[in-house]
Amino acid sequence: MHISHELLQLSFKLLMVKPMTISRRKLIEPQITPFYHVINRCVRRAYLCGDDPYNGKNYHHRRGWIVNKIKQLAAVFCIDVCAYAVMSNHYHLVLKIDTEQQQKLTPKAVISRWLQLFNGHPIAVDFLKEGQVGAEKQQALSNLVAEWQQRLGSISWFMRCLNEEIARKANKEDKCKGAFWEGRFKSQALLDEQALLSCMMYVDLNPIRAGVTPSLEQSDFTSIQQRIREYQQPKSVAKLSPSNKARFQLLPFVGAEHQSKTAGINFAFADYLELIDWTGRCIREDKQGLITSNQPKILQQLGITSDAWLEHSEQFMERYANVSGKWSRMCAFKQHAGGHWCKGKSASHQLHPN
Repeated sequence: MHISHELLQLSFKLLMVKPMTISRRKLIEPQITPFYHVINRCVRRAYLCGDDPYNGKNYHHRRGWIVNKIKQLAAVFCIDVCAYAVMSNHYHLVLKIDTEQQQKLTPKAVISRWLQLFNGHPIAVDFLKEGQVGAEKQQALSNLVAEWQQRLGSISWFMRCLNEEIARKANKEDKCKGAFWEGRFKSQALLDEQALLSCMMYVDLNPIRAGVTPSLEQSDFTSIQQRIREYQQPKSVAKLSPSNKARFQLLPFVGAEHQSKTAGINFAFADYLELIDWTGRCIREDKQGLITSNQPKILQQLGITSDAWLEHSEQFMERYANVSGKWSRMCAFKQHAGGHWCKGKSASHQLHPN
């Protein structure tokens, strides 16, 4: 078959075209969804937080660095933590941007929060001390407050503060310089309850799926371990704890209370615990499809089949790219971000059968 020279040139050009990169700003749009899954990986051969087989060193203590920094930042930023898991060479976070809280911050609150992270601008420091500034400095102060208030609701700034400190500490400990992280964090927008639930399950089960731990209770440096311990703690003891108000808290499961003013995850934690325990057993024992008669309450309510759910709990990252949710909303989000192709159509239909 004869192919013209012009057609060959056109085919070559099409092969050389790179897919358009979508900016981080467009992939994180709190007006569309406040929920996001973010991932960061270590770039070095030396492990982030585990045993390095090459030099025999153990970096387990670095997991504590990351979890402690996450908790500190959650208290400063208007960003809630839904789930987290710190693995040997990467970590996962499921975050929710609290735009309502962000918008309600007073100038004093904005400055106080920001000064916990960075050295303050002299004008801002003077405002905190005196309660006011001169007329000639008022516009500069207003500009600073507006900029910092915007950043306090930014996942990009949250991740920057987290990653830069961990990289500095790791470089100092390793006595070296250079990049510690693989690059900028990757993010996935979670557009609805099914996407949020599936992603949280994927994150919470990371250690079990990787064979690092045999049980949820033994999954150190994970949100599910923290939630289980808090759930098992008597409420009377929790209320009497003197540090209760200052203690870091994950975004709560509110169940039927979601209709009220209580903001949180629209499931009861007891139901979530039943679902994750059931899912974890299936993954560990490789018995998909054998206990469908005992399907958890949440799956029955959402109409998701056991097989589809188990596939998501093991392959969530592979099944979607930058966004997960109902297919029509995924396409709309991708179009809004400037993309022309969306990954995960069949997966989305499995997660949203109705």
